[in-house]
Amino acid sequence: MLASELFGEKWSGEDTDIKGITIDSREVQPGYAFICICGLERDGHDFASAAAANGAAVIVAQHGVETDVPTVIYGDTRIAMAQLAARFYGEPEKRLKLVGITGTNGKTTVSYLIKMILETAGKKVGIIGTNEILVGNTDVGIKSSTPTTPNSLELRRIFAKMLEMGAEYVVMEVSSHALDLHRVYGLSYAAGVFTNLTRDHLDYHKTMENYYLAKKKLFDISEVGIINTDDEYGARLLREAPCRTVSVGTENCDIKAEKIEIDSGGVRFTAVFDGGEYPIRLGISGMFSVYNALCAMGTALSLGIAPQTVIEGLGREKGVKGRLERVPTNTDYSVIIDYAHTPDGLENVLTTVNSFKKGRSIAVFGCGGDRDKTKRPIMGEMGARLADLAVITSDNPRTENPEAIIEDITAGIKDGNYKVIVNRREAIGYALSVAEKDDIVLLLGKGQETYQIIGKEKTHFDEREVVKDFLGE
Repeated sequence: MLASELFGEKWSGEDTDIKGITIDSREVQPGYAFICICGLERDGHDFASAAAANGAAVIVAQHGVETDVPTVIYGDTRIAMAQLAARFYGEPEKRLKLVGITGTNGKTTVSYLIKMILETAGKKVGIIGTNEILVGNTDVGIKSSTPTTPNSLELRRIFAKMLEMGAEYVVMEVSSHALDLHRVYGLSYAAGVFTNLTRDHLDYHKTMENYYLAKKKLFDISEVGIINTDDEYGARLLREAPCRTVSVGTENCDIKAEKIEIDSGGVRFTAVFDGGEYPIRLGISGMFSVYNALCAMGTALSLGIAPQTVIEGLGREKGVKGRLERVPTNTDYSVIIDYAHTPDGLENVLTTVNSFKKGRSIAVFGCGGDRDKTKRPIMGEMGARLADLAVITSDNPRTENPEAIIEDITAGIKDGNYKVIVNRREAIGYALSVAEKDDIVLLLGKGQETYQIIGKEKTHFDEREVVKDFLGE
């Protein structure tokens, strides 16, 4: 693409062919545009000279940089990146129906439920989120540099690839960071979904009000908002959302769950809407699964999917990796892996398991380093109170001292049966060694992750493999 086409009136120099766009100076090739992003840890402007040395044809910056390469100045290069990426890739987002899910918990499961319903309706669906980036069951082959929502440049590249693969819909998780840092700038969603809002990410947002306001931004760019109004922030969002809304929950809402039954095999309930009653069966247990199903149902209905297809699609989904995932073992006790890493998530999982357990619940969990410290004592208190045995250990300590993180967790424990084992592999081994018939061992916090971050190093760590190694299977 010619620079004049990419930059428009901002380009005044000799026209040149722009062959690619990147924010990583190491990826720059001759003819590339390098965008300087002011990150949370590093400033891309510091790498402009390296990009120039690698052959950058133009530097996109928020202020002047010391290179001989032509520089285009924007007020906010994150917004510029979204605009430039859209132009470079031919605005693929405009040929897709986008569905965005935001909330503290449930985003991944809701996205897979929506995907399953749309596929049941015969649609070709892409999914972008914490677990993977797929069209149908095929990996797109583009990795995200961020855990949940890719940056705006990666998103346009992913959308373009998904179009090539025949996708009609893209269902994606939209994090509060993504909304605050303009990763989804310029996108328009056919439907936006709000699952809930509980304590998390306060290391970044500082207050729950800021966290809520970041989530709310999704509904400025959505045609319709599907909102769990049993959640107190959801009830507020219903009043404040500028788009058309569909409320879901257990009382005073557009789509209401009644006659709820929960057991180890999943949930059953009756969905009541538009004067009709529809039996729902979902093979994922817990009250939170009722809310997840309602959010998916409200989304699909708002997209014009027939109620019977919605019911069929929900019934086909048996589970999501890292979400109440049972690990196959040849033992007389059970092992479950779940991504629960917030107080609300921990409470939901332990309450659900306690409702159907026959033996003890043994919970192995920790808290991530370099993240919200305020939730640590809350999770310690909750884990020790709700589990019959809590094994407090490391999660992803990152650059923090693992023992200091654990001290923050145990500071909240007033009573309860708990044991501290800093090494996560050893902690899992201990939990398995003390498990008895009918016990349920819960490995919480890492879910779908197959790595552990210690310092700045990401090393392979798959809890499924750890369990099999310990059991000799």
